[in-house]
Amino acid sequence: MKIRHLVAATAIAALGGTLLAAPAEASSGWFGTKVRFATFNASLNRAAAGQLVSDLSTPDNAQAKKVAEVVQLNRPDVLLINEFDYVAKNVAADLFRKNYLERSQNGAKAIRYKYAYTAPVNTGVPTGLDLNRDGNPNGPDDAYGFGFFPGQYGMLVLSKYPIDKRDVRTFQKFRWKDMPGALLPDDPATPAKGDYYSPEVLKIFRLSSKSHWDVPIEIRDKTVHFLVSHPTPPVFDGPEDRNGTRNADEIRLMADYVTPGRGSYIYDDKGHRGGLKRGAKFVVAGDNNSDPFDGDSIPGAIQQLLDAPRVQDPKPSSAGGTEAAALQGGANVGHKTDPKFDTGDFTDNAPGNLRVDYVVPSTGLYPLDGAVFWPVASSPLARLNDTSDHHLVRQDIWIPRW
Repeated sequence: MKIRHLVAATAIAALGGTLLAAPAEASSGWFGTKVRFATFNASLNRAAAGQLVSDLSTPDNAQAKKVAEVVQLNRPDVLLINEFDYVAKNVAADLFRKNYLERSQNGAKAIRYKYAYTAPVNTGVPTGLDLNRDGNPNGPDDAYGFGFFPGQYGMLVLSKYPIDKRDVRTFQKFRWKDMPGALLPDDPATPAKGDYYSPEVLKIFRLSSKSHWDVPIEIRDKTVHFLVSHPTPPVFDGPEDRNGTRNADEIRLMADYVTPGRGSYIYDDKGHRGGLKRGAKFVVAGDNNSDPFDGDSIPGAIQQLLDAPRVQDPKPSSAGGTEAAALQGGANVGHKTDPKFDTGDFTDNAPGNLRVDYVVPSTGLYPLDGAVFWPVASSPLARLNDTSDHHLVRQDIWIPRW
């Protein structure tokens, strides 16, 4: 196997210029397949249930047209869209594909995804308990994940390659307290530790604010596990830091899932236990709401994933992120993360722009070209920078045949 990998690496290096200059569509050869994976928090969430279906039922929703154009310009083969409201039976997904992605937007080439996967998420699902202690147990902050209705801020996976739906694993109902050493939030007004949530709450409280999915993608004769999630923002709480601690443990769940020997405690929604099979190939993607050095997440939160033994971090970048940080100033001036890696364009005074969206492959896969879609101000495409407060992140990956 070492000789084969050396041959593959040598071939990829020799062909690198050709591969990186090739069209965005996937390309295959004797050695393997080049596939573009991407994540995009597209802000296609809506304020009320049913509104997204209504908006996508015609091909003229301005925001959806811009989202589709960004996708068409970047042309990922496998794509995660965060903040796409969950609607059963792929109704919203089908409308988005038919009315937007499969129609040219502003001259961009239409794109077709034959396969789609979506599933229920925790946002807006009521617990009936007063999680934020405001005296009202029925607010959006009292749901398993913040939301005004079930499915708000959901997730959608689109793929040109078959999705093995029989082997998809979801972790929507995994309870926070079942994670060994969980960072349960602490009530600073009491001497006890990790006691912000009562035993009654912890008995039912789920870790994932949306869900964690393991979506197997069949690429030629190989399976690549597309591991996606959207941890809660580490803000909008108090000194107990209930969102910050949850964010860190949501990231940890994915890191433990892909690390041999660390995921035995994890159970999926069908009751099956254990992490990803040893040696399996994967790509982790999503809006993790955590920058390596800046912002409000707990120090080291995203490093749990980026430093996991089987994870590679190719660090896609953009010139637009560097330019925006310089022009906007504010909190960006003191940031430690190089702004060329930023993916989110947030409030200038705090937290500033951050790297929060990630596409990271496993060892055994070969990262090629990657980028953050953040056009500079002088580009005609800069009009797309306000499509969302996040920018699409893409990563080309070479998948060897063995």
